[in-house]
Amino acid sequence: MARERSGRTARHLVLVARLRRLREGAGLSVPQAAAQLGWHPSTLRRLEQAQTSLDVGQVSALLTAYGAGAAETDDIMGRLNAANLPGWWHPWRDAMAPWQMDVMSVESAAGVVRTWDPALVPALLRTPAYAMAVDAAIHPDQDEAVRKRRADFLMERQHRLREQQTRLWAVFPVNALRCRVGGEEVMREQLRALQRIAERGDVTVQLHPEYAPPHPLTGVPALSLYRVEVREIADHVVREGGLPGTAEVWDSPHPVQTYQGMLDVSCVMAMRPDRTGEVLQDEYDRKWA
Repeated sequence: MARERSGRTARHLVLVARLRRLREGAGLSVPQAAAQLGWHPSTLRRLEQAQTSLDVGQVSALLTAYGAGAAETDDIMGRLNAANLPGWWHPWRDAMAPWQMDVMSVESAAGVVRTWDPALVPALLRTPAYAMAVDAAIHPDQDEAVRKRRADFLMERQHRLREQQTRLWAVFPVNALRCRVGGEEVMREQLRALQRIAERGDVTVQLHPEYAPPHPLTGVPALSLYRVEVREIADHVVREGGLPGTAEVWDSPHPVQTYQGMLDVSCVMAMRPDRTGEVLQDEYDRKWA
């Protein structure tokens, strides 16, 4: 039985990757393996793409067909229950955009998250009030309860990333601090929060100065790069900026490496991280000193 839609988990992705490697090691294509088992090829494709739960009978049949050894069979079968459990984000489905369902599995396994925003404070650095004010501008039809729920989900993501010791590296222009989001108190709180965040050892914050020359991310919409230390899970790039609530997601090497290179150059062209605290204090003093 397929699980209620909540997105794949990292454990699920790891097991289907192992099953796929076993099939390839046995020299079988998807149609060949499916025919040997009397399945429709789409059934096996969906299983290998983690679109369905891992059924005990199906997985056992696959391991037998692929000639898996006793130790590997025992290990995989022993991990099935955990792989079929929903991710921590399952109760937050109502607050998630559709594209986030599968990306959350990658975020939960990421060792480093690099993020860029061309005009606003990046999402993973936002306060609840700032996040709700952004939502109010982008989704004016949402009611207050929906915006509050989405902000609470964002705070939970930030908490989980810190708990799993994911390193966060954010770069954005100084002018993003001057975009008036919400009221005066919202901006004051957000700037103070950024000052505290920039002092953390697990976060790097870089700023592009106001009159900086163009860099590779100039004009590029909000972007996140997930570096994953689990070999079965590919690095991912998420680029927002289309219709509200939508994003493009890539996990193939070319776009991931291309955006990584663009981030690298943009960070080299940005101010050094050790200047961030000074700039944030200057921005605060300019408005409220």
